[in-house]
Amino acid sequence: MIDRRSLLEAMVGLLLAPAALARAQPAPTKAPVGPASEQLLAESPYVYVSPLRSNGEESRCHGEVWFGWIGGAVVVITAARSWKARSLGRGLARARVWVGDYGRVKRMVGTNQAFRTGPNFLARAERVTDRALLDRLLELYDQKYPAEIENWRGPMRAGFVDGSRVLIRYVPETRT
Repeated sequence: MIDRRSLLEAMVGLLLAPAALARAQPAPTKAPVGPASEQLLAESPYVYVSPLRSNGEESRCHGEVWFGWIGGAVVVITAARSWKARSLGRGLARARVWVGDYGRVKRMVGTNQAFRTGPNFLARAERVTDRALLDRLLELYDQKYPAEIENWRGPMRAGFVDGSRVLIRYVPETRT
């Protein structure tokens, strides 16, 4: 039987582990998107996005996101009140994008930081109002998320029209 002190120490360890992982960020890839990442972007169901603050540090907000790899950019549609859209609205137009499926970030206890081990790149975010791009994204969603998209297609289209959802394109930064 575990004693109370050991249980509390274990709980504190679980709470502090995500912070330690967050500090141990992998170095960004040198090229914006290499061939392996291109393939992963074509196949992966998710990307994980973290806006960068004005000082270059990652935001603490990140999570798995449905996306489309269109024209060499990651494209998402999100609620206008989401942290991704609000960050962009505040002028924070840079982000780090991880590629792959590492499970849900938010858990009942703590967070899953496994995505930090995956391929990643820096990107410039821009809000896009092109309905044709939305149509292309939803076509990709039909292929990538066939079991779920039927419940989301209508709200995504209506939200794009009424402004409650925004289309964001993350363009990989070029090599300097």
